[in-house]
Amino acid sequence: MSSDATRERGEPTVVEPKSQYKPLLFLAYQSLGFLFGDLSLSPLYVYQSIFSGRLKQVQNEDAIFGAFSMIFWTLSIISFLKYAVIMLSADDNGEGGIVALYSQLCRNAKFCLLPNHQASDEELSAYHKPGSSNRNTQPSPLKRFIEKHKSTKVALLIFVLLGACMLICVGALMPAISVLSSVQGLKIKAKITNNSMVSLISCVLLIGLFVLQHRGSYMVAFMFPPIIILWLLSIFMIGIYNVIKWNPRVYQALSPYYIYKFFRLTGKDGWTNLGGVFLCVTGTEAMFADLGYNRQAPVRVAFFCVIYPCLVLQYMGQAAFLSKNLSAVPISFYASVPDFLFWPVFVVAALAVIAASQAVISSTFSVVQQCHAFECFPRVKIVHSRRWINGQTYIPEINWVLMIISLAVTIGLGDMNHTGYAYGIAYLIVVFVTTCLATLVINLVWNQNLIVALAFVLFFGSIEILFLSSYCIKIPKGGWIPLVVSAVLMVVMYVWHYGSRKKYIFDMHNKVSMRSILTLGPSLGIVRVPGMGLIYTELATGVPASFTHFLTNLPAFYQVVVFVCVKTVPVPCVPHEERYLIGRIGPKSYRMYRCIVRNGYKDVYTHGHDNDFENDLVMSIAEFIQLEAEGCFRTEDGSVDGRMAVVRTSGKFGKRLQMSESAGFDEGSSVGLSGALTVTSSKSPTLKKLQAMYEQESPELNTRRRIKFELLNIIYKDPRVKEELMELVEAKRAGAAYVIGHSHVKAKWNSSFVKRFAINLYSFLRKNCRSPAVGLNIPQICLIKVGMNYHV
Repeated sequence: MSSDATRERGEPTVVEPKSQYKPLLFLAYQSLGFLFGDLSLSPLYVYQSIFSGRLKQVQNEDAIFGAFSMIFWTLSIISFLKYAVIMLSADDNGEGGIVALYSQLCRNAKFCLLPNHQASDEELSAYHKPGSSNRNTQPSPLKRFIEKHKSTKVALLIFVLLGACMLICVGALMPAISVLSSVQGLKIKAKITNNSMVSLISCVLLIGLFVLQHRGSYMVAFMFPPIIILWLLSIFMIGIYNVIKWNPRVYQALSPYYIYKFFRLTGKDGWTNLGGVFLCVTGTEAMFADLGYNRQAPVRVAFFCVIYPCLVLQYMGQAAFLSKNLSAVPISFYASVPDFLFWPVFVVAALAVIAASQAVISSTFSVVQQCHAFECFPRVKIVHSRRWINGQTYIPEINWVLMIISLAVTIGLGDMNHTGYAYGIAYLIVVFVTTCLATLVINLVWNQNLIVALAFVLFFGSIEILFLSSYCIKIPKGGWIPLVVSAVLMVVMYVWHYGSRKKYIFDMHNKVSMRSILTLGPSLGIVRVPGMGLIYTELATGVPASFTHFLTNLPAFYQVVVFVCVKTVPVPCVPHEERYLIGRIGPKSYRMYRCIVRNGYKDVYTHGHDNDFENDLVMSIAEFIQLEAEGCFRTEDGSVDGRMAVVRTSGKFGKRLQMSESAGFDEGSSVGLSGALTVTSSKSPTLKKLQAMYEQESPELNTRRRIKFELLNIIYKDPRVKEELMELVEAKRAGAAYVIGHSHVKAKWNSSFVKRFAINLYSFLRKNCRSPAVGLNIPQICLIKVGMNYHV
């Protein structure tokens, strides 16, 4: 039937396949450079790790075939079935990883230990996207048990932190083993037999890799996929060549019967080296953890159509080569490369290592940023640039820590097999943590029967525990490194979370009764001066003690007061139009408001930069005032805390006030635009002159954008609305000051030793990490700190 006839009958037109599949194929191509680099490099070191130690002198073809059979089935069960088929469906609104699984659990049950959750947070659209649990279903016994016992919530958090710490270790160990294995080829052609020389070359490459990390991962998405594709094509062709030339019978090893043969031949030594087999799936977690940069369908297409067949054929080719060249096991990969392709493959391998390592390090930054959002990591500098991948961050402190660990492992161990033990244990624990958290998600989020969840953890968990039992013997030979590093990180992360939670509870117990302050009248018993005061607090309700502490020492404050709370909600990203919750404190004449800024764990906090936050805040409060006057929601006059509202979703948002960019210092006396009312600043001429002089001398003030707000000439039914809006604009024009608590946390004198140690360590970390003002991007020239002592 012709297309014209189809249109006449009103039938939907068929979309051309090209337009359907072009975006899918492009995203699949892009994912090759960012998600699968680590996994595609595993052929460099898997066979060498399996046949190490006592198995180095293997003299039997069946043992080689058995090793390949174990690699094939491990790759098929863990990478193919568990991750590509099942785990990619366990995403959190498009985000994957350990923190995403924990976020789903916290959102669908009361598992989170952060006490600043509000009922209004559940109005976020992210809570109601497909895949969210149905709250009307009958809660499972497991959910009720965890919610009832705080110790289980703490245990769950510690388990999540264990996985996060091991991911950080992976970020340090993966570059080390990848660089070491890629440099091994020099032992063949360049005749370098000295391990110290190999370690030195590896260290130089590692330093260059970490130094260039600050340039971001833009290249990973757009320049590195061709490198990974060239690498995959190379190992694919080499695998086919080796199968045809050396041993076409190797396909028989796909039968799991050869696994039995392997253990019959190798016995206890085969079980001891079983951990080497698991290295074939290292890098698989990235498929799920970095899902937010792609989508499920492109990732599956890339894995099923490219990654999986290339890896299977490469491992099959190596097995065919080794079955006829048993003495080449210690350098199996480069020995299996034909001589005329050696140097091109060596160069491509080195480039692939750089691409894969940069992606893994960037993924580590993402994990740290997510833990920081959940108050589980000390404040660090998080850098984000628009020229990078959307949502990608760079953390300088973590970058240098990873470099130091990676160099220490390369120099200290100096052996690729021992580095493989450390890397394998770290990755195996990450995979096991993911399995356990996915089990909870299946039961509590997907509302599947507990038997289904137990079947998942028993099948995959038993396989992973089997590998872990083999790695336990390797702990003295390098496997202790991730355990020690993760133990230190876990202490720091849990202590930070514990201290933050205790500080918040102290604030809650010591918050001021606002009713007693409101009885003093609109002036609050103090002098109200021109300007806007933004009081940062961690409290989502109530008034912090720092506010009254400030008034006690200086009985004067700004004419407009806004209590700002920046909090993280258990969703990946909060839409900008739903980010701000605006409410009123006390009667309208007090000019006191509350703003709760809600961020997801993947959001990068940029407020305070270039005055953007101040402008958004003024526009939101103005919208709140007018929506309140129009009766869109009720707020009882005289109440302490009125109803919080998301005002940016209003169709009239941005049309109530006129906003224009000012060229220079604005004294508030210029004529407004047509149809607008210009508000005159209430500052005295002396203050205006001093402010102008200060702005000319301060370079930071000169670089900030100056935005001028003007009130539209609209007839209001209630004249008090116009008066309140004019006062808001006047306060913004007079200038905004940021008030933040400068707290010093101490343990109570009668506390236990463990609690005093934890609180003292938390206090030490607060003093030596980034200040809250830096983390919130508050301009230093507008900052006022209020000293506070906390005895928790």
